[in-house]
Amino acid sequence: MNIREAVDGNLREALDFLKESIRFRSISGEGEEDVQEFFKEKLSVFGEAKLVALPAELKKDPEYTFAAKELDYSRRKNLVLECPSAEGGRSLIINSHSDVVPAEKWTEAFSPREEGNIIYGRGACDAKGHIAVMYLALLALKHLGVSLKGKLIVESVIEEEVGGNGALALIRQGYKADAVIVLESTELKIAPANRGAVWFKLDVEGKSVHMGKITEGVNAIEKTCFLMRRMKEYERRLIEESKNVPLFQKFRQPVQVNFGTILGDGWPSMVCGGVTMEGGVGFLPNKDLKGIKKELADVIENSGDDWITNHYKLSFPKLHNDAYAIPADHPLVETMKQAASDSGRTPEVEGFIASCDARLFNKVGRMPVVVFGPGSLGDAHSDTEKIDTEEIRAAGEILTRTIINWCGV
Repeated sequence: MNIREAVDGNLREALDFLKESIRFRSISGEGEEDVQEFFKEKLSVFGEAKLVALPAELKKDPEYTFAAKELDYSRRKNLVLECPSAEGGRSLIINSHSDVVPAEKWTEAFSPREEGNIIYGRGACDAKGHIAVMYLALLALKHLGVSLKGKLIVESVIEEEVGGNGALALIRQGYKADAVIVLESTELKIAPANRGAVWFKLDVEGKSVHMGKITEGVNAIEKTCFLMRRMKEYERRLIEESKNVPLFQKFRQPVQVNFGTILGDGWPSMVCGGVTMEGGVGFLPNKDLKGIKKELADVIENSGDDWITNHYKLSFPKLHNDAYAIPADHPLVETMKQAASDSGRTPEVEGFIASCDARLFNKVGRMPVVVFGPGSLGDAHSDTEKIDTEEIRAAGEILTRTIINWCGV
């Protein structure tokens, strides 16, 4: 039996695995424990699969991401499978996440359906479909009867959608390898670089008075609007400075300053006394997280408005994902390109335009990492989330070939 036959022969089992996993309401930060138990049961046939608790001190980690509400880790754990291996090969981590975003308006989100080559359901594209790809590759390796030289570690982590606390925990707990593949929806493109994103919170204080005394007040909404114009000027500069960054040239606007929510403290007949605005900045590997935070603070400090500089607070309490890049000709990239070619596909290498757990493996774990997988970002988080089963098959074959060629047999 050759590799393609092994993948094709196990595809139906992997698709049924995906549909069964979609039924679990594993919303990020809330209910991942049941689906992780399901994955553990399924993956135990390939080696030692275990649920790993997140360390109690994780919330003190500078890379920890706080969510809108306190997160409880008493039951929710990461899943790690360590496959049997010999010696002499290179080690590899393949990683994806079990948590999904809510589906408040999509009543059938957790009732998967298969129509032709398409599977619909929350998590089909982000990222239970990718865990199904890992499962398919493991099935193919088992049926091929190969014995890997290098260690293969398979991870299903929690809280990727929150900001990466599951992956961070495993890195801090010492799970390392010579290379990492993070499975996300890249449309089967090989992505050795990842856009970064940081969320900001801006509080602007005004002076509230009755509108009849408007000249004696300071309107926080007006001050915030003034700052928004300055921040959009910064966005134009960021765009200009980020032109022609390798692997991101094809994207229309890969960097941005976005305003997501704004709340004013006041009454229609009162001058607004305070505003809280939250938003985000997307940036490329030519910048880093520390630098972006400073640049945004400098925009406010140098806005030219003395009231603002004495009456604002800028903070970054939530998502803070750095950008990263490894060389486009890194051995892991070349191995994956060869695997794609051997699978009958023309390999495409480009940057990944969304942020994900990959940057933690590179920036915190100091490991080379590539993002790869079936599906499109346009389907992720949508109310018609879906994935093409042919892409799952193709990704499974590419991943199987990559594991064999990277780890050795």
